[in-house]
Amino acid sequence: MNKLHPVIFLIPVIALSIVVLFYLFLLKRESNKIAFKRFIFFTITFAFVLNLVWELAHLPLYQNNAYDALHIALCALASIADAIMVLLIYFSLALIYKNAFWIKDINILRSLILVVIGGAGAVLAEIRHVSQGDWTYDSSMPIIPIVNVGLSPILQFMLLPLIIYCISLFIVQKLKSYNG
Repeated sequence: MNKLHPVIFLIPVIALSIVVLFYLFLLKRESNKIAFKRFIFFTITFAFVLNLVWELAHLPLYQNNAYDALHIALCALASIADAIMVLLIYFSLALIYKNAFWIKDINILRSLILVVIGGAGAVLAEIRHVSQGDWTYDSSMPIIPIVNVGLSPILQFMLLPLIIYCISLFIVQKLKSYNG
């Protein structure tokens, strides 16, 4: 990370506000509130953890980065923003599908839609951050032609949301069967 501008926090704060409103709206409409709360808890937890692992793993693909306290803290901060975006995507699709547990009905088309939304959002975010100088890619970062953004952060948001939702649903379903 080259520079840390205060405006970098604006979009995550707006996204967090929207996520809270979506959560409250969907919770009010959901009949199984306990399962929904558990699902969101596991989703936010896995979203933070898996995104932090990804952020730390691809840290060498950025210039001027090292595994020191500052850069690990910045990766953790980015992972919080990533987790908020994972929830924002989920809640947006829940509103579109009119089902807080739309992930139970996952299929190829819904998976593809999720991958496209995640990838498109990541491309837009990367274009913005790179153009603002928030970070710079190392020569080892594979670049996607035409959009000129790094492949690793795009794959991150194409793959992790679906994995996170599926793991979270699996755990909630196991807890339900365990707790009766």
